[in-house]
Amino acid sequence: MTPHSKSGLKDNIKVVLWAFALAMIIKTGVAETMQVPSGSMEDTLLIGDFFVCNKFIYGARIPLTDWRLPAIKKPQPGDIVVFKFPGDRKINYVKRCIAVGGQTVEIRDKQLYVDGQPVPDAPDSKYISRVVMPRPSGNQNSRDNWGPYVVPENHYFMMGDNRDNSYDSRFWGPVPEDLIVGRPMIIHFSWAEDPEAPTVSLTDPLSVPRLFLYNAAHFPQRIRWNRLFNTVE
Repeated sequence: MTPHSKSGLKDNIKVVLWAFALAMIIKTGVAETMQVPSGSMEDTLLIGDFFVCNKFIYGARIPLTDWRLPAIKKPQPGDIVVFKFPGDRKINYVKRCIAVGGQTVEIRDKQLYVDGQPVPDAPDSKYISRVVMPRPSGNQNSRDNWGPYVVPENHYFMMGDNRDNSYDSRFWGPVPEDLIVGRPMIIHFSWAEDPEAPTVSLTDPLSVPRLFLYNAAHFPQRIRWNRLFNTVE
C-alpha cells in the first residue's frame, strides 16, 4: 500500500468516525425518530405513526453523561411529551401533560379538573366506554373518579388522550423532571395495521419473506397519506 493510499484510507476512516459521532449527538441530544406502539394517545397519535422528537426544547441530555443543556422551556399543561417510563427507564412513553408541580388534579365521572377548574378534552381525544367506573370501597381511586391529588414539585402528571385505554399517571404516579425526553414535532411516516397481514413465526422460515412480499404488494394502501408531515399537537 502506497503512502498516498494509506493517507486516503485514514481520511476516509476519520470521515466515517466524525459522521457516526455527529449522528449519535443528533440522535441522543437534539432529535430522534420514534414510533407509536400503543393506542393510548388515539386519535392524536395512532399505532404505526412515526414522529420526530425534539429533545432540545426541554433540555437535551449530553451524550454519555448525566448532564443536560439548559431547557428552552419546561413542559406545560396541554403539551404532548415523550418521557422515560418511571417503571422501566429503558422504555419511552408519550402522553399529554395534564398538570405540573403544585397543581391539583381530580377526575369526577370522567371529567378532568385541574385546580378545581374543568379542563376541555384535546380535539382528537376520545372515550371508548360510556361506563363510568365508580370509586371502590374505601374511597379508593378508579379510572373515572380519581383524586384530588397535588402534583409534587418538579413532577408532571401525564394522561393519554384515549382516556379509557391509557396506562398513565392515574396508575403509576407523576413523572420526575429528569425523565423528560422531549416533545413530538411532526409525523414523518404512518403505517396502518392490517389484520390480514401474515405473521412472522420462528418455526416457519418462509414467514419473513412472505410478510415482506405482502407489505410490498400493499405498501401504497397501508400508508396513511393524510397523516404524513402533520404537526403533533
